[in-house]
Amino acid sequence: MKLKSLLTGAVAAMALATGAFADGHAKTKAGFIYVGPVGDFGWSYEHNEGRLAVEEAFGDAVETTFVESVPEGADAERVLTQMALSGHDIIFTTSFGYMDPTLNVAAKFPDVKFEHATGFKRADNVSTYSARFYEGRAILGHIAGKMTETNTVGYIASFPIPEVIRGINSAYLHAKKVNPDVEFKIVWVYTWFDPAKEADAAAALIEQGADVLMQHTDSTAPMTKAEEAGIMAFGQASDMINFGPTAQLTAIIDDWAPYYIARVKAVMDGTWESTDTWDGIAPGMVEMAPISDRVPADVRAEAEALEAAIAAGEYFPFTGPINKQDGSVWLAEGETADDGTLAGMNFYIEGITGDVPN
Repeated sequence: MKLKSLLTGAVAAMALATGAFADGHAKTKAGFIYVGPVGDFGWSYEHNEGRLAVEEAFGDAVETTFVESVPEGADAERVLTQMALSGHDIIFTTSFGYMDPTLNVAAKFPDVKFEHATGFKRADNVSTYSARFYEGRAILGHIAGKMTETNTVGYIASFPIPEVIRGINSAYLHAKKVNPDVEFKIVWVYTWFDPAKEADAAAALIEQGADVLMQHTDSTAPMTKAEEAGIMAFGQASDMINFGPTAQLTAIIDDWAPYYIARVKAVMDGTWESTDTWDGIAPGMVEMAPISDRVPADVRAEAEALEAAIAAGEYFPFTGPINKQDGSVWLAEGETADDGTLAGMNFYIEGITGDVPN
């Protein structure tokens, strides 16, 4: 049984036991703002699954609302203001570019709790939360390095923010460990969700010889392209197997439900505090989809062992020796990267070609 199901039941039972659902209590109102459509079957889809889990956990004691496809910037600030004015107790803003709009609106509504995904700025009424996606990308990299026949892995990247750069570095590092000849070709599309742009990027990478595709964008277009071309790919944020039944080797699945349930519960019982949360495979915020039968048994076993070691805290994906792209030492033998460095990562590691865009 999934962690979200266990936690959903446990939290609901606790709420009932403590009288949180007692008649006469006002509903707790939780709002969600998404950068893409809930039907992207990727990032926003999984955040919306978390919202639905909140409704399932608390029933009539909670009301949730959402606004999808909100551009990062002034539009986000407008939508956030409208949500705060309409009686929301807690608002989740689910994309990096919502960071400053969240802080700006939170300052005007000190009694409303705000939760910002993947950012690094907090306030008394603003928490941050993210997942250690780089743990999952280490596993993807291992599989990609073993599976590629052209030694060319294509990577479709959204924006040059630390979260995306971390993922590229982690995937490349672990592909290189098992295949010294592997090369990453990276295309920056400067969008989170644009199926046409993502499809064009996938096509360009396939033309350049990539027989494995990775993406840090939110649509299923790259997976569809991989399926059409008869090559391999990895799902992003959600299990995309229906869009690449042959192409998908595995996928990183973002499971936000337990976090959303816990944070809404904290508002309900008055224990909410501003915190930073950065969880990975061990707590279940990062899950891996089933590995395809296309992956040989020995490679599958290696990938599963890597996942288990990360979950147990026995292996850390960024462990030295690792050099920066210019050859300078970043991590010495046995040294691990601290969270502060990872949170602000703005450089490629040695072996990746091209520059990190400004």
